[in-house]
Amino acid sequence: MRLITTLLCLAWLTAAVPAVAQPQLPMPRNIAAAYQKGTRSPDGLPGKNYWQNTAAYTIKVDFDPFSRKLSGTVDIDYTNNSPDTLKQIVFKLYPNLYQKGAPRASRIAPQDVSEGVQIERLSVNQEPQDVKKLRIDATNLTLRIKPLPPKQKAQFSIAYHYFLNAGSHMRTGQVDSLGSAFVAYFFPRIAVYDDVDGWNRTPYLGPQEFYNDFCSFTTEITVPKNFVLWATGDLNNAQEVLTKKYAKRLANAEKKDAIIAIIDSTDLKRRDITAQNDRNTWKFTAQNVVDFAFATSDHYLWNATSLVVDPKTKRRTRVDVAFSPVHHDFVEVIHFTRKTVEAMSYSFPKWPFPFSHQTVFDGLDQMEYPMMANDNPVTTREDAIMLTDHEIFHAMFPFYMGTNETKYGWMDEGWATLGEWIISSIIEPKLVDDYGVQPYAQLASTEADMPTMTLSTQQTGTPFFLNSYPKPALGYLYVKQMLGDELFTKALHHYIGQWNGKHPLPWDFFNAMNAGAGRDLNWFWKRWFFDPGHPDLAIAHVQQQAGNLQVTVEAKGTKPVPIELVVTYADNTTSKIFRDVSVWEAGNTTLQVEFKSEKTVRKLELKGTYVPDTNPKDNVYVMK
Repeated sequence: MRLITTLLCLAWLTAAVPAVAQPQLPMPRNIAAAYQKGTRSPDGLPGKNYWQNTAAYTIKVDFDPFSRKLSGTVDIDYTNNSPDTLKQIVFKLYPNLYQKGAPRASRIAPQDVSEGVQIERLSVNQEPQDVKKLRIDATNLTLRIKPLPPKQKAQFSIAYHYFLNAGSHMRTGQVDSLGSAFVAYFFPRIAVYDDVDGWNRTPYLGPQEFYNDFCSFTTEITVPKNFVLWATGDLNNAQEVLTKKYAKRLANAEKKDAIIAIIDSTDLKRRDITAQNDRNTWKFTAQNVVDFAFATSDHYLWNATSLVVDPKTKRRTRVDVAFSPVHHDFVEVIHFTRKTVEAMSYSFPKWPFPFSHQTVFDGLDQMEYPMMANDNPVTTREDAIMLTDHEIFHAMFPFYMGTNETKYGWMDEGWATLGEWIISSIIEPKLVDDYGVQPYAQLASTEADMPTMTLSTQQTGTPFFLNSYPKPALGYLYVKQMLGDELFTKALHHYIGQWNGKHPLPWDFFNAMNAGAGRDLNWFWKRWFFDPGHPDLAIAHVQQQAGNLQVTVEAKGTKPVPIELVVTYADNTTSKIFRDVSVWEAGNTTLQVEFKSEKTVRKLELKGTYVPDTNPKDNVYVMK
């Protein structure tokens, strides 16, 4: 989710940085217990006793876009892979954010307060339960069951309904009064039971995001004729729900690089897009994903294309953009989406895009879901680029990597922010995307700034923003600069390869990166992610003799940041000297940078787009 808010001259260090003993990373007792049990390993690999639970969901729902009533059934085959006998099951009822009396972090419109999810029928292993006695506490439903031993399965069947919110759009809800809607978190699901916390009982209050198991979904969604559906997973019955012409266009888009208008403005007028039954049932399947969402409209344009994301297997990913004809900023989004998927596959993180398709839907939020994005219209082309690539980058983090967004928002938002910085400049080289950097520079070490490792559930507002977006993104970037692109990619791929489809903790990430790089980076992880502090560099002293300049750079703050020294000459040309964060590894607070210049130097300045500084006034030295 995106919150709405060189030329190197000859230079060298005067002394090599000595080897330093690396610190141990702080570890809470409950995390240490997981390592002691062998479910996690200090070498960055899943432990020999690692496990995670899973489920197969069969969902059948009927959605009326005009009344906003969603009703249906969900059948769940749940597998207990844990070593524990489960005596209860915790379900998540996320639409109960809008339930009368439910706790929430922000107000909603009175007309959106509802009765929440109404459970009509529930059975466990074909045994009916008394729904009047269900223990529902807002977004959590706790159900006592006959003990479910390790390695055993249980079946749950639920019939339910609720009314989708018309306003107060929080990641999901009605998009316009004509029936367009983005529908997420729409089914009762079993919460994560893991090796650290047991059941995830954290209530959904609005700001923090989600933590779900990797599951399979077989989903049937029924809507009125003329309403088109976009969803997580693969559409299995396009020939049944789309008329022949449109089904053929979609099939062509899956095979070709060209951009194809599946639905154009002329098509909308004909009203011949879907099968002309009163209601059509759209069938989707998705394997090994953490969530399922869908969107629908009967008056949206639809552009599509595809590209090869894995040159070894020739696997293609289809990209779709569905949007209102009045939102002209969405016309280019198909290009931005395609370029983002391409850049993710071949440039950063240089890993084949993990899903068969990616849809960007013209909605009312800036939010990601597996294979789907709910993106609002924006005012500039630059904003459209940054929003598009940010949300799509989430396909890797958290949806491929399975991180716990509820506790550690930085493990996905930080990556999406770095992905945005890098890919935005690939899409538009003139675009300098520094989302969040200056707010962090201004607020570092104030009451609004806490260590990044602070749980996301303990933060709101500005602290949550700083610790989820710019601070971790800067940390990842500095490691990338320190290791160099090749070694950083190797380390990141080691982490991705070991933990995709699982639930890595922050310590698993740190350890995996250390192992993948073949280098202990704990000094940096500790100072950037665990410790308080702020970034502040200064030019402390300059000496010049016969064209040789010696610049003393002082680290007044405790957060290690790179050195970007901009040298301005008398003829107004400039050059840059760069030193990555490893120059501070020894704990030194000053660094001597020497360089020889054949031209007259007029000014020296510590200045970089991604080098925040709480006091830039002492960053400039004018030569005398």
